[in-house]
Amino acid sequence: MNIYQQPKKPRVSWQAVFSLMIFVFMYLPIVVLTFYSFNQSPYSATWQGFTLDWYRKLFNDERILSALNNSLIVAVCAVLVSSVLGTLMAVGLARYQFPLKSLYRGMSYLPLMIPDIAIAVATLVCLAAFAIPLSVWTIAAAHIVFCLSYVSLVVSSRLTNLDPHLEEAALDLGATPLQAFIQVLLPQLMPAIISGCLLAFVLSLDDFLIASFTAGSGSNTLPMEIFSRIRSGVKPDINALSVMLISVSAIVAGIAELIRVNGDNQSSR
Repeated sequence: MNIYQQPKKPRVSWQAVFSLMIFVFMYLPIVVLTFYSFNQSPYSATWQGFTLDWYRKLFNDERILSALNNSLIVAVCAVLVSSVLGTLMAVGLARYQFPLKSLYRGMSYLPLMIPDIAIAVATLVCLAAFAIPLSVWTIAAAHIVFCLSYVSLVVSSRLTNLDPHLEEAALDLGATPLQAFIQVLLPQLMPAIISGCLLAFVLSLDDFLIASFTAGSGSNTLPMEIFSRIRSGVKPDINALSVMLISVSAIVAGIAELIRVNGDNQSSR
């Protein structure tokens, strides 16, 4: 080795630089939002000191609490209905043969591909055609439409890793098809069902566009309340509310992903 040879400098991969830029672009606004949610000044542009008063103020705001109550009602209803229908749809598409199955499969996943504005307009037109008054329940019905596809997709991915011979063995041992479904298939699908429910809960809680088209008078959800307040300027209380909403969504989404990964790992053993 030549003692005069210069040591090689470590090369920085352009993929690493590009990934860092993407993460900065994605998460820097959230960091800035969180920083200004603790701002003592009522105006977000100037920093005047640290305070938690804006977070305390949220729990005494009747409009915020009412919007949160509506959001939770919609999200829980959407999760309960879509979990049952989505699971049955995934099992039916994976285990049974029937006419026009391919067409039905393609139509069942359309809400994943159609823009939210199209779903919102179509739902509003349908409700108007049947003269159904807008309320919290119409928001829940609209949310069921797209939550159903997400739950079915998560459960379908779990079904592909399961051994179908377990159900056949249960039937050979004298179990009825319903017993085989409840006692054999359903416990194996439970991690995916829970993961799909948590994902649907987050999507329903965060939705603004569909809710704004299908909401009646006095049935604002939390994202709608946030949007109505930022028209007069972004205040620290809105920053605090947004940080709390982002935190809850991130925690629930993280739990859903952990449940799904653990379920896949257990099925592969």
